[in-house]
Amino acid sequence: MTLLLTNAILIDPEAGTETRGALRIAEGVITEVIPDEGGSARQMIRAREVIDCGGLHLAPGIVDIGVKVCEPGERHKESFRTAGAAAAAGGVTTMVTRPDTKPAIDNPETLEFVARRAREIAPVRVLPMAALTKGRAGREMVEIGFLKDAGAVAFTDCDHVVTDTKVLSRALTYARSLGVLVIGHPQEPGLSEGASVTSGKFASLRGLPAVSPMAERLGLERDLAIVEMTGAIYHADNLSTAAALPALERAKAAGLNVTAGVNIHHLTLNELDVGDYRTFFKVKPPLRSETDRTAMVEAVASGLIDIISSMHTPQDEESKRLPFEQAASGAVALETLLPAALRLWHAGALDMATLFRALSLNPSRRLGLGTGRLVSGAPADLVLFDPHAPYVMDRSNLRSKSKNTPFDEQRMQGKVRMTFVAGRMVFGAGQEAAA
Repeated sequence: MTLLLTNAILIDPEAGTETRGALRIAEGVITEVIPDEGGSARQMIRAREVIDCGGLHLAPGIVDIGVKVCEPGERHKESFRTAGAAAAAGGVTTMVTRPDTKPAIDNPETLEFVARRAREIAPVRVLPMAALTKGRAGREMVEIGFLKDAGAVAFTDCDHVVTDTKVLSRALTYARSLGVLVIGHPQEPGLSEGASVTSGKFASLRGLPAVSPMAERLGLERDLAIVEMTGAIYHADNLSTAAALPALERAKAAGLNVTAGVNIHHLTLNELDVGDYRTFFKVKPPLRSETDRTAMVEAVASGLIDIISSMHTPQDEESKRLPFEQAASGAVALETLLPAALRLWHAGALDMATLFRALSLNPSRRLGLGTGRLVSGAPADLVLFDPHAPYVMDRSNLRSKSKNTPFDEQRMQGKVRMTFVAGRMVFGAGQEAAA
């Protein structure tokens, strides 16, 4: 089937451009980029289907690193069916899923189960990560080679920090020999244990257990030292403090194979949003100061931070409707990632090409996927969206099983109209209205 998408504003994060034009798609890939609608009439004759994009923005689909899908073990929180539907509605064409399930994804059999479930049910691409140590316990590394052969695209213990530096250095050395990516969650676990918020005046006034931002810097400095020692390929998944950025900058300047990401919540919210103990704003790491938030935005703009992710973490009502200190951490974000990120565009903090560099191109490059570009031969994973469409977020309309979003009842601006995976529409054509 040949598809022609016309009358669109094409966002090309690789070229850093926004131009009006059209895309021709065949056999799941982009076959032609037609700038300024030149020759579009001729192309329409050769297309089986033509979609007029109505002057909306057309960009590479989002590649979201760090999505939690609660299969196996907690399907009542999220399944591949519901997560896939939420991803498609949010313009996420590739979910890179976390191994912090019950049980953890730490052996080829569990990994193959997850991959098979995703292939059968999810409408978007799903790439599973595997645990770095058995049971995410930090004592014994997994069979990295077998898991790589079974399809693991990266290895991480998520928010369980490997405290034994000898175990971590051995795991990173072995991972480097196989050329696989290791993802760390930089925190000093002793300082951060039991913390609910970031230390400061707000935490003191609320009487909540807090952690200093320096815990993140200490954790990152430790990880980067081991990366320098082993030569591993490393990604810090969830930086959130200005204090950690100088260490990242030094590591990149030294030529280490290091990248870093930031959670959309730490780009758009701050510690004051917790307000009167609102547990939907309890995330890990905790929300930071406004100074830290603006530092993260500036780091994305400069390219120091490479990737923006949702860190989609479903939690059921029972685990969130508790006193703040006892409530579970995490928020769903597959459907809110793009509209929340567009807040930065509307504020003039990031241009559209820079935004999709962090949402699509850079995560794709880090994983060697080939997506995230609008060029001939690239996979036709695309999102068509209206960045100006206003609405009030209603969490009951979210496609995720869990509804723990901090954006409930907030005014948002930006709606996905269509999502394509390998040239096939997986969201659009009335699905939005049905939701």
